[in-house]
Amino acid sequence: MSTLTTLSFIAGLLLLIVGAELLVRGASRLATAVGISPLVIGLTVVAFGTSAPEMAVSVQSSLAGQSDVAVGNVVGSNIANILLILGCSALAAPLIVSRQLVRLDVPLMVVASLVVYGLAWNGRLGQLESSLLFLGVIGYTSYSIYQSRRQGQKEANELPDLTPAPPKEARQLAGNALIATAGLGLLVLGADLLVDAAVTVAEFLGVSKLVIGLTIVAVGTSLPELATSVVASLRGEREIAVGNVVGSNLFNLLAVLGLAGMVTPGGLLVSAQALQFDLAVMTAVALLCLPVFLSGDTISRSEGALFLGYYAAYIAYLVLAAVQHPALPFFQTVMGWVIIPLTIAGLLLMMVRKKTLRVITNSKT
Repeated sequence: MSTLTTLSFIAGLLLLIVGAELLVRGASRLATAVGISPLVIGLTVVAFGTSAPEMAVSVQSSLAGQSDVAVGNVVGSNIANILLILGCSALAAPLIVSRQLVRLDVPLMVVASLVVYGLAWNGRLGQLESSLLFLGVIGYTSYSIYQSRRQGQKEANELPDLTPAPPKEARQLAGNALIATAGLGLLVLGADLLVDAAVTVAEFLGVSKLVIGLTIVAVGTSLPELATSVVASLRGEREIAVGNVVGSNLFNLLAVLGLAGMVTPGGLLVSAQALQFDLAVMTAVALLCLPVFLSGDTISRSEGALFLGYYAAYIAYLVLAAVQHPALPFFQTVMGWVIIPLTIAGLLLMMVRKKTLRVITNSKT
């Protein structure tokens, strides 16, 4: 592997991170100016901005005929968003889970995961199916913004004495739009460098391009989400931290896969390995969110540690499978017959305990 490839890979990651930061900064200020709530900003503007690297990488990969990288990037990013990013964010500070997330957005994320898994079952995401996915994200975003602005108007009517925020000057709005546009340009350039380098690395190491997409590229393009959610958690903006992850996963499934499949002649090919394991893991991780989110108003540090532990196990499996290590069968047996059943039992007990404590607290008040 040449030094040029290494530098190209590092430069691609840096451009993705800087571009995402500029895009999020400009887009967040624009969203605030038109009166969108912090949670919806996290679910839409921030989530979509931090997922722009996945969009750029997957579209570039699909156009280059690298469907494994395009699909692996989305699947790996969604797994990393929940297990790695929510895990790190919850360890930094327990995360607040709003009622809207429990009632609407998390169930939508689970449904979207199941729909993508079902559509890809025949080994291909066709252009028509991809178009339907993309229409889904347009509907979701429009509904979220409409509901947020409606709620904001309702609160303003109930509290008429509050002084409204001064309108933004046209120059400020144009400046923020320019920042967002510059960020998008850096994302496209960074994605191009990253995809080329990732393919070269895969060929040099003899590792499948799907595994590279699921690990190196997926984690690299998830760094903006990681930085955003951890910083938001530490600064007390915990709704943005959780909303960023849930919104990013929805955006990845509906917009990223949708657009990548739309622009690829014949649609995106989905490998047998991705169907048999990785898409199944992504869907299982989304389902894992239900008992965690439904069990209370927060994601605790212990639940964050659980997420991180499972992400470490997932990466370990990918590495063992890639090199066909003799310890792989033992690892699979322990995970399938010991760790996963214990986790399910522990989550159910935790959910019952949290609900019991909530009932006791409500009865005392």
